[in-house]
Amino acid sequence: MGLIENSPAILLPLLLRNSVSHALIYADKSLFYLSERYRLLKVIRYLIATCFLFFLKLLPSNLLSLHPGDYSFKPRKNDALAVASGSGIGGSGIGRALLQLLSSVNDIPVSSRKYEMVRLLAERLIEENNREGIEALREVNRVVLLAAFSRTVCRLEAAMAELGGDRVGYDGGGAGLVQYQMIRGLRAVRSVVNGVWSSTVGRGTEDVNRSGNSAEKLAAELLWLAQKLAACGFADEAVERWASASNLASLSLMAEQRLQGSLVKVSAFLFMQAKNMIMEEESEEGKSNKEKPKQTNMKMITAWLPLLCRASNGSDMPVLSIGERAEVEKILDDAIEKLEGEEQEQVLSLWLHHFTYCPSSDWPDLHAAYARWCTTSRNLFLLR
Repeated sequence: MGLIENSPAILLPLLLRNSVSHALIYADKSLFYLSERYRLLKVIRYLIATCFLFFLKLLPSNLLSLHPGDYSFKPRKNDALAVASGSGIGGSGIGRALLQLLSSVNDIPVSSRKYEMVRLLAERLIEENNREGIEALREVNRVVLLAAFSRTVCRLEAAMAELGGDRVGYDGGGAGLVQYQMIRGLRAVRSVVNGVWSSTVGRGTEDVNRSGNSAEKLAAELLWLAQKLAACGFADEAVERWASASNLASLSLMAEQRLQGSLVKVSAFLFMQAKNMIMEEESEEGKSNKEKPKQTNMKMITAWLPLLCRASNGSDMPVLSIGERAEVEKILDDAIEKLEGEEQEQVLSLWLHHFTYCPSSDWPDLHAAYARWCTTSRNLFLLR
């Protein structure tokens, strides 16, 4: 990995890529709910998604591979650790070693015999740092684990964006036939682009074919990293990052069932951690920022509640146990009760929409919270 020096020509395509990416993602999110009702908007939404993928093929983030001889490079020591350059961790050998191990966990296929060895070595370093009881080593764990968690979120989001365009089919009817034929044409264009790109840059289509397994693997590693952050006393960092992953949450609604199940596990674990954070804040009188955990909780509920409603919990192999489902349900109910009236309405309207949209799932059951909010709203109306 290297740092480009004195190459303003390379920055313009990157800025253009980011600007168009943000615009397309915003347009896609705006069409999401309407596309559930109107077939034409489904076609438009898919067209936007395909344009987005086509654009990414034309302007990849790793532009250096096109002309490797045209630029000068300078080695970068601490890729994700740059966020902590002021703390001294950037120059820490143990920090670099742990970061390298966690990056390798992402990169090594789970089928490789080396995968478990590298992961166990990373766990050992994390536990040893934590066991020493020295604040500097705890900070190494915090920075490196959070960097790895953020990196994994970004990689999973990219993998799911690639997968998202393939989850559309023909369901019969005249309008459906038009949509299906259009989508087949768009897929053909994308296949040509993939072929041209693989021959030009050397990126084979095998990477795309493996992306389903890669996405599921990354989701499982997110749960593992979240558990390590919680074990080291930094669950709040993972909760904050997960609450901010709204793009990933939107993509999860189009993911295949097994991947959705893995993301439900991550969300359930972090909802439990968020509950503990609020309880700790409430038990410490005079703490200056009591509102922050509640705000984070609100962000996480609005981002991930649709997935909880839509993701199948399976019949032969449930994603969560009965006890875990009941606990998450109770956490959501308590969290909603603590919200302001308008926030309650926002969350419960979101729940009702997704809960009723997916008749195959009856979880999470927030009918009691909805009835409670209706009663409170009626009483407030009568008092006016």
